[in-house]
Amino acid sequence: MTLLLKNGRIIDTYMNWDFTGDVLITDNRITNVGVIDVYPDDTKIVDISNMIISPGFIDLHCHLREPGEESKETIATGTLAAAAGGFTTICAMPNTIPPIDNPKIVEESLIRYDKDGVVNVMPIACVSIGRAGSILTDMHGLAASGAIGFSDDGNPVQDNDLMRQALMKSSHIGLPVINHCEDSLLSNGGVMNKGHLSDFFGLRGWPSLAEEKMVKRDLDMVASLGGFLHLAHISTTGSVDLIRMAKEKGVMVSAEATPHHLTITEDSTKIYDGPKMRINNMAKVNPPLRSQIDVQAIVQGLADGVIDCIATDHAPHSIKDKNGDFNNSAFGISGLETALGSLMQLVHNNFININTLVNRLTLGPYEVIKNTKIMRPTLSPGSIADITIFDPNYDWIVNSDNFVSKGKNTPIEGQIMKGKVMMTLIKGNVVFGNEVDQID
Repeated sequence: MTLLLKNGRIIDTYMNWDFTGDVLITDNRITNVGVIDVYPDDTKIVDISNMIISPGFIDLHCHLREPGEESKETIATGTLAAAAGGFTTICAMPNTIPPIDNPKIVEESLIRYDKDGVVNVMPIACVSIGRAGSILTDMHGLAASGAIGFSDDGNPVQDNDLMRQALMKSSHIGLPVINHCEDSLLSNGGVMNKGHLSDFFGLRGWPSLAEEKMVKRDLDMVASLGGFLHLAHISTTGSVDLIRMAKEKGVMVSAEATPHHLTITEDSTKIYDGPKMRINNMAKVNPPLRSQIDVQAIVQGLADGVIDCIATDHAPHSIKDKNGDFNNSAFGISGLETALGSLMQLVHNNFININTLVNRLTLGPYEVIKNTKIMRPTLSPGSIADITIFDPNYDWIVNSDNFVSKGKNTPIEGQIMKGKVMMTLIKGNVVFGNEVDQID
């Protein structure tokens, strides 16, 4: 099949492209880019005027729940949600049941992803056996089996010697250790940001220092020992400052931020029923939503390149898991399908430009895991046609009933978004398309 995408704004930050033109796809590859007037008679044509065409988005951090918690999400539903969000490659965290802590489970996971997934899925393996924080996994064996990084996500690597071992192994393997930075002695069972709201609700607060102390430890280790370090879901001003200073000194580190930590604050934990304020369980996330000052610092870090990429930390839960007492409610936000709409607020409000956003969703995450079989995200001729098309000005309302994901847990229910994914292609095939009916 030959497919011609006509009249789109082509943004490819690897090629340094930003122009209006066409993209021709033959079978599963891009064969021409520019103003295309000559093409086969049987070509299917899609007019994407006023839309942006970019390389497919890459998500370094999501939770598919399968195996073990299929009531929350499956590979099938999670990858469909990824396609709806414009993500053509997603990296699945290892906190499944059983966890991805040995080469056999990596191999089994890849078989599952290939069978049931509609987008590319790559497994992240555990740092420690059972994510228990005691014994290092066979990182070489995991990498050889197809793992693209190592994380005990949700369980920070507290033990200094274990982290040292992991970083030294990562130097030889060339794949990142992805750490969830939280000093559990300082977070001390906190359930929301420590501040005026935690005091108001009478809930245990989670101080910024709990994240920043471990960020500093990890940066000091890499500065001393070397290794490949990637810092997950950065949420505080202090963390951004520490990463900035480390990079200025030449420390090899990368970092990600989530759409929710970039666009909403701890105020999202408030809901008003008339004059009465109550707490919003849907806004409970790990690490917690922080202050407006923190959000501004993270956005600035994203704009400056201190934060290399955006990752959703898609964490689907059942409504039952999220309801009830806030202390016992599950941490996490279902974020794949709202990511672009949320992030476009940063563009429309002139905090970042559209090229920066595309970069942080494509080339930024690629650079973290480029030592794997992942294809470079580009629209250059000869490349695999993994493509995202989005309308930057499309208005829509967040309605979790319409989510493809099983996870309906979002703190932005009912909000108006401006910017929506209209079509996602994997190897030239449309796997999601609000505008599919335009194909003739």
